[in-house]
Amino acid sequence: MKVLFIGDIVGNTGRKALREMLPSLKSKYQPHIIIANGENAAAGRGITSAIANEFFNWGVHGITMGNHTWDNKDIFEFIDDEPRLIRPANFPPGTPGRGYTIIKANGKQLGIVNLQGRTFLPAIDDPFRIGEEIVDELRQKTKCILVDFHAEATSEKIAMGYFMDGQASIVVGTHTHVQSNDEVILPGGTAYLTDAGMVGSREGILGMEKDAVLYKFTTQLPSRFVVDEGKWQLHGLFAELDEATGKATRVEKIRMREDEWVMS
Repeated sequence: MKVLFIGDIVGNTGRKALREMLPSLKSKYQPHIIIANGENAAAGRGITSAIANEFFNWGVHGITMGNHTWDNKDIFEFIDDEPRLIRPANFPPGTPGRGYTIIKANGKQLGIVNLQGRTFLPAIDDPFRIGEEIVDELRQKTKCILVDFHAEATSEKIAMGYFMDGQASIVVGTHTHVQSNDEVILPGGTAYLTDAGMVGSREGILGMEKDAVLYKFTTQLPSRFVVDEGKWQLHGLFAELDEATGKATRVEKIRMREDEWVMS
């Protein structure tokens, strides 16, 4: 099975990049299933039903979220009715939506799990315990499982990679918007990348206009962050999985820049 994972999509700039480049990515990698993190897709905070449907229409099969899941209140109107969109599974019991699902496309099926870290983020439930329970459940239905670990600390992400090694097929980090350079297949067969990076402006700061971010850092006063409209970058991960075992046989990070990428 071939899986394409797209890093955090930030605002209109990120959506534009995804729309423009997804056909080329599909042509190059021939993925059976495409998953994208969409927690920043609506003006940098949250997602709307219209944007989620855009992604699905372009060929994305599943959407993961993170700590900005609830920033756009439109999500409460559709999250319970959209099985292809998941939010962190370690939110408190009774939270709207779901934290995992099985995506079926092109004759394949992939379990996807969304977890949120606790280091430097709100102290919600234990992602290791919750993640283990979910992966154990999913493995009764499919050996191929992707975990999007939306976390700040690299140590927590690396720990999750080793914790899930041999159980999840892919453990990929999101949230920092900075792609790491440590893609690897771990000893137990899990494809791992500390952070997939982002899809958004490369001329701002983590996809946002730099002046507002600089103002906040230099004055410690409130500042309204706005999505930067500069040239984009697109980051992600591609992996090939052995469907019989769920183990990864190939992992490759994806880095693309507007006006500089030539698809081979």
